[in-house]
Amino acid sequence: MPPETSGQMVACWARIRARLRDEVGEVEYRTWLRQMTLHGIEGGEAVILLPTRFLRDWVNSHYGDRLRALWQAEDAAVRRVEIRVAAAAEPAMADGPAPAVRAEPAGLAESLAPRPMPPEIRAPEARSDWVAPLEPRFTFDTFVVGKPNEFAHACARRVAERPNSPGFNPLFMYGGVGLGKTHLMHAIAWAIREGDTARTVAYMSAEKFMYRFIAALRSQSTMEFKETLRSVDVLMIDDLQFLIGKDNTQEEFFHTFNALVDQGKQIVVSSDKPPSDLAGIEDRLRTRLGCGMVADLHATTYELRLSILQAKAAAAQVLVPPKVMELLATKITSNVRELEGALNRLVAHANLFGRPITVDSAHEVLHDVLRAHEKRVSIEEIQRKVAEHYNLRLTDMVSARRARNVARPRQVAMYLAKQLTQRSLPEIGRRFGNRDHTTVMHAVSRVSELIIQDAAFAEDVALLRKMLET
Repeated sequence: MPPETSGQMVACWARIRARLRDEVGEVEYRTWLRQMTLHGIEGGEAVILLPTRFLRDWVNSHYGDRLRALWQAEDAAVRRVEIRVAAAAEPAMADGPAPAVRAEPAGLAESLAPRPMPPEIRAPEARSDWVAPLEPRFTFDTFVVGKPNEFAHACARRVAERPNSPGFNPLFMYGGVGLGKTHLMHAIAWAIREGDTARTVAYMSAEKFMYRFIAALRSQSTMEFKETLRSVDVLMIDDLQFLIGKDNTQEEFFHTFNALVDQGKQIVVSSDKPPSDLAGIEDRLRTRLGCGMVADLHATTYELRLSILQAKAAAAQVLVPPKVMELLATKITSNVRELEGALNRLVAHANLFGRPITVDSAHEVLHDVLRAHEKRVSIEEIQRKVAEHYNLRLTDMVSARRARNVARPRQVAMYLAKQLTQRSLPEIGRRFGNRDHTTVMHAVSRVSELIIQDAAFAEDVALLRKMLET
């Protein structure tokens, strides 16, 4: 083609790219459009090249119409835009003179911008079908910090602000289900991405790591698997306990771990147990996992659960009475996910039926949840707690002694057994030294009267009840 024609095309193409950059923003442009190159114009059709099929399909479906409109605005002779995958040694025009475009394997790093779009393309990072998407809600701003999780939160913050800090690589977080491990991992990824857009983050579950490794073995592409994961800046593996007993996958993870650490790359791992308790994980891997920072997330306290509920309600802009919050925080103690699910269910029911949220409505709507979380208190446990509280021997609960300092606590224990268990009066009587059921009835009646008459006594019984229920 004549030089002036080529020069005109380059100028048109430069203006089109500039318009696109202004329209979609720098981050989105760099993510999806920066790798476009212009091959030329053939019979009224502008041919644009991209290095991978994935990128070609994405750009064609999301920006194809806009590219055609911009070309027609620049050159009315261009009626169509064809987007192709670059073949080896094809001439191309980008923002300026460019070398021949070479097709490369697609790569992926997690896109941490909080919008529903696939992860950022970079070569040769973790492929799009290898990593898990990040949850936009899981950031440090939405994580409620309390005594049980403050150390893990502080460690996560340090890694997010200064990846590969001495003593923090790897960061190993462990705790039970629904205590915030995954939330913190996502928060680290978001924060790293916001702090340095050039850093690449690959987050996946241990299960997905295993399946991708097996797929690579079957397709004889293990080198691609190794090179892809070892090219990232931060590798995050969730639920490592899934690798227990999977020796070959452990072997591959061990070598990936070593390669990344040797390159000064950050590794973050989560599990339900500390490294030392992961029976079924090779000793050398357990040793390496424990050589960095190990942070645990304890079971939530009542205060933390209440804070989480308040934060969730505030974020949803929903007014929930304090008594309802206290009910949920007291009854649902297993994990935060169930706590949040119960709150969502309660709010949805109120919105759908136009009813206020009350303690009674909470009992009605969440009856199955609350019943499932009711602590099964045994009569033996009640007797033990009451005896400890009143500084008595456990045998006093079933003895024939009738001294006041023994008889009153025994009546309290019978009252609590009636309130907190499903046992019948005769059965309760039998557990208290084969006493008659009328004795139990008298004890329940007397304690009920004293609760009304004596504030200090009522406080004592309430404290014992709370100790047994939580």
